[in-house]
Amino acid sequence: MSQSTVFDLLGSTGDNREVRAKGWIRTKRDSKNIIFFEINDGSCMKGLQVVVDKEQGIVDDVLNPKLTTGASVDVEGRLVPSQGKGQGVELLAETVEVLGEAPEDYPLQKKRHSFEFLRDIAHLRPRTNTFGAVTRVRNTLSAAVHVFFQERGFLWIHTPIITGSDAEGAGNMFQVTTLDPSAPPRNAEGEVDYSQDFFGKKAHLTVSGQLQVENFACSMSNVYTFGPTFRAENSNTSRHLSEFWMIEPEMAFCDLDGNRHLAEDFIKYLLSRVLENCEEDMDFFNRWIEKGNLENLRKVLETPFAHLTYTDAIAELEKASSSFEFKPSWGIDLQAEHEKFLTESVVGGPLTVTDYPKDIKAFYMKQNDDGKTVRAMDVLVPRLGEIIGGSQREDNFDKLHSRITQMGMDPQEYDWYLDLRKYGSVPHSGFGLGFERMVQYVTGMQNIRDVIPFPRAPKTISF
Repeated sequence: MSQSTVFDLLGSTGDNREVRAKGWIRTKRDSKNIIFFEINDGSCMKGLQVVVDKEQGIVDDVLNPKLTTGASVDVEGRLVPSQGKGQGVELLAETVEVLGEAPEDYPLQKKRHSFEFLRDIAHLRPRTNTFGAVTRVRNTLSAAVHVFFQERGFLWIHTPIITGSDAEGAGNMFQVTTLDPSAPPRNAEGEVDYSQDFFGKKAHLTVSGQLQVENFACSMSNVYTFGPTFRAENSNTSRHLSEFWMIEPEMAFCDLDGNRHLAEDFIKYLLSRVLENCEEDMDFFNRWIEKGNLENLRKVLETPFAHLTYTDAIAELEKASSSFEFKPSWGIDLQAEHEKFLTESVVGGPLTVTDYPKDIKAFYMKQNDDGKTVRAMDVLVPRLGEIIGGSQREDNFDKLHSRITQMGMDPQEYDWYLDLRKYGSVPHSGFGLGFERMVQYVTGMQNIRDVIPFPRAPKTISF
């Protein structure tokens, strides 16, 4: 007999047909004549109730004690209308086999566990309602990313994880080396001799695939990358990870306005797919994690994104200057409290802020004629703040070369990137969306470590 998922069985009618289900026991209730236990296989949040009639001898005194929370089972029987409340069908067992026992110290008993505790057992937390729902939503969002871009003619480019360049110019990168850290080879000046390293120079885990994917935009027009990125920032906040996934589209023949419109379409597409395909999970988050979350997401989905320049945004913030811990002034980087005020009190919805001071933005952003600002953009959403960052890229060779030099970077390290501005340069733009930030926003989860299967953060490398 073929196996059916719990999701399929719960969505069907109790027509007394023979079915087979496998899963893990969530709960068990043992009465004088009947055993009830609920199994879940991860296909949905709800479990399937299994009913065992003791008088039929299906479960004896040896098997019964093995039917514990956490044990895996294989059940065959008839699917019938449920006699209890809360579900339409139940499985009347005819055979029950325990595939894997779970002892009494199984850590996921029927009670609420703190998220801090669950991070310590990240290998088991997907069996909980919360992390099962997070996993299904994450999967839906992942698939939606590819559908969105593929339907619009974008090509998925696999950019390198190991790189010799720093996309952000920030230097917070994990080094990759085969040299002995206790006794590295040294040159005549006493410095580490990286010419003897595996790649013959310093290498790192990438912080972004943007620079490499720009190469393909300047030949294939519309491309994107979706892969893991790494930042060695010693940050223990609820918004930062050391390993995370980035979505980075890049478009040739595209200015900043085209960039921000695509970003708006992208966010709305992802929200619509989740609301359409993860109704049960989203209802759970709305009830138990972030009350009002569904209403907030629907509002973002239905509201045109407002647009302010950075200068106009600072002017709005300065009107309420006394309300902030960090006083707003032209030239500062916007803080979370500023982003929250702009989205919730100034425009009352999602907002794109453009044309930031060049001194607080990356070297590759296109400079405006005023000599002070660049064609950068940040997309802000209520409650979370920044969810997308991007820009029109500098397509002028001399300006880009000068900017790299001004920032103390070595132009020779970026000669291949500069070449794009020598050979058929075109206006091009792109943005980056931190995937975990999106999952966190959609689910309402408070800590970004709870929306990735195995979080990597300072002093956190288990599993």
